[in-house]
This record gives sequence, structure tokens and C-alpha cells, in this order.
Amino acid sequence: MTYENKNFDDNRGDSRNESLYSKRIKAGKRRTYFFDVRATRGNDYFITITESKKRFDDNGYDRHKMFLYKEDFNKFLIGLTDTINFVKTDLMPDFDFDAFNHEQENEESNNIAAEMPISSIQVEDNSSVDDWKM
Repeated sequence: MTYENKNFDDNRGDSRNESLYSKRIKAGKRRTYFFDVRATRGNDYFITITESKKRFDDNGYDRHKMFLYKEDFNKFLIGLTDTINFVKTDLMPDFDFDAFNHEQENEESNNIAAEMPISSIQVEDNSSVDDWKM
């Protein structure tokens, strides 16, 4: 599910901790990932990646959060893409990774993963995020 946060206050008062954009990815019965775009006080932007796992005793959730800043976007994407491609091509070349896309087809979102496999994303070290066209 992808949504824009309509409650975001352009004055950046108390709302600066709210997401400007959020993407939710359900992964199994107990795990969900959230990708959120947030603003700093200086009108800069960063991404938070949160893993939320339901506890086995059903008493809430465990959450782990990572912050990704704009100066690291390209390096992060290159590293993640290289790592995923290594698993797909070197470790598990016969595995059908697309077999798990059925949940994505039921969601009403602009999920790039459903439209374009990660192996087709090409990133050069000298590219900038603004130059990307997917």
C-alpha cells in the first residue's frame, strides 16, 4: 500500500516527524516493512526503513528502524542490488522469485518490484538519484 500523508503540515511545526510518503510491504504473517520519506527541520529529506515483527506471545510488535540519508542513496541501492543479484544468479539461479509476487498483484499500488525485476535496475556509480528513470 502506497499513500501520501495528507495530514502533513507545510509549516513543518509538530508534523516534521510524520511521513511525507510511505510504502508498506507485508512479508509473511508476522513481518511488515515500511519505507517512509521524512523531512528535517532544514527542509531536507531522508528515508526510514522499519521492520515490524509481531511478537510470538501476541503482546505487541518488535520494531527495528534504519535511517538512510540522501548522500547514501546511490551507494545503498548499488549495494542492495548487487547483493540481491548475487543471491538470484549465483546462489539460487533455479529458484522462481516471481512466484511470490501474487500478494503484490492484489494491492492497489505502484509497486516497481511487480513491474520491473530488481535484476533489470542498472545503477552506475556516477549517476544521481535525479537521473534515474524507472
